[in-house]
Amino acid sequence: MPLTLLLRLPLPGQTDTEWLSIDETGAPAGPRQRGPLTLAAAIGAAAKLVVLAPATQILLAEPDLPPGSGVKLARAVPFALEEQLTEDIDQLYFAIGRRGAAGKTPVAVVSREIIEGWLAMLNAAGLTPVAILPDISLMPENPGQTVLWIENDRLAVRRPGSLPFTVELTPVTEALMVAGVIPDPSDESQPVKVPESAILYLSREDWLRVQDEFEGLIDKFDSLKIQLLADGPLPWLARELSARNAVNLLQGEFAAETDYGARWRQWRVAAALAAALLVVHVGAQALQLRQAKRQTAALDADIAQIFASAMPTETATYPRRQMEARLDRIRKSAVGPQYFLHAMQALGAGVASVPKTSIDALSFREQTVDMKVTALSVDALSQLSQVIGKQGLAAEIQSSTPVATGVEAHMRIHTQSAHPHP
Repeated sequence: MPLTLLLRLPLPGQTDTEWLSIDETGAPAGPRQRGPLTLAAAIGAAAKLVVLAPATQILLAEPDLPPGSGVKLARAVPFALEEQLTEDIDQLYFAIGRRGAAGKTPVAVVSREIIEGWLAMLNAAGLTPVAILPDISLMPENPGQTVLWIENDRLAVRRPGSLPFTVELTPVTEALMVAGVIPDPSDESQPVKVPESAILYLSREDWLRVQDEFEGLIDKFDSLKIQLLADGPLPWLARELSARNAVNLLQGEFAAETDYGARWRQWRVAAALAAALLVVHVGAQALQLRQAKRQTAALDADIAQIFASAMPTETATYPRRQMEARLDRIRKSAVGPQYFLHAMQALGAGVASVPKTSIDALSFREQTVDMKVTALSVDALSQLSQVIGKQGLAAEIQSSTPVATGVEAHMRIHTQSAHPHP
């Protein structure tokens, strides 16, 4: 995965910037560095660039906005914030964040001249950011404490469930009063304030500068923890880059251009594997289709052979329907299998009662049994007919021929009411 270069623009009055390479987990991939933008461009040429802009030049707010998105919502934002703005709306740029679970939508406001200056400075150094975020938007949120961050003369405050804000004022005591972190004793109209639990982040240098003031303010807090940022604030802010839903200033007319070449390089292995899988799938389907065609052809040949054998006088158009229709006619015209069984039972009784009588051939069709019989004499054949007649069937001798063992005859068995076929 490509690295992310987290670059922090210089605060007003400063010239050098600082940057840090981080991996996809937000962990530093190298030491924090400081210098001109051209040096950062040389180091992070292949990295994804995320820029942190000084929040002292950005207004963060959560106005009441109507439901919706896109152009409709963008048009409503300036009017929802007009009471908080001192500049002409036409000179300002508004970036909208994602609506939160509580229905609030964060908005970042910055002067067009300022954001255009940032982009011009970055482009001149050969840097193209994918996002520009207010630096205080990466301050961690602590559910049980107010988070404070002091850097030079700037105090940043983040309370649970609220957007962070900054106060530029010295001494620190006055900044804390303006921010509402500690009560202002000169304001008699202010209600009694419940002391806050706070955690303060700052560098060692800033702590040495404000230590005496905070030691005199300890009783103004319910609790106060001090966290020194030994490597400066950038590694501390980097930990929240993947978790924080900060407002990206690069929207609309300032939206970052998509690097399709980089995206293709990132996904080309997955695309190649997907293409190979598609080829294998299509090949397997083609093989199955060919096998199915062969099986269909073989089944068609078997059907044609069976149809020709069973119905030689008809042309096969819809073999299945034709054979089903023929079977249906046969079922309706026949009395069923019980007649055949009755005929066989009567024939068996007759053969058993006439000695040395045998059935040489037999066929059953349309309620009639045709058979070739061999007996000792014509009298034996007459006796066989009588036995079968006692079973309720008629047995007729169609023809007889003398043979060495007696007489060979063609006999026909049918019901008393049926008319045997010719």
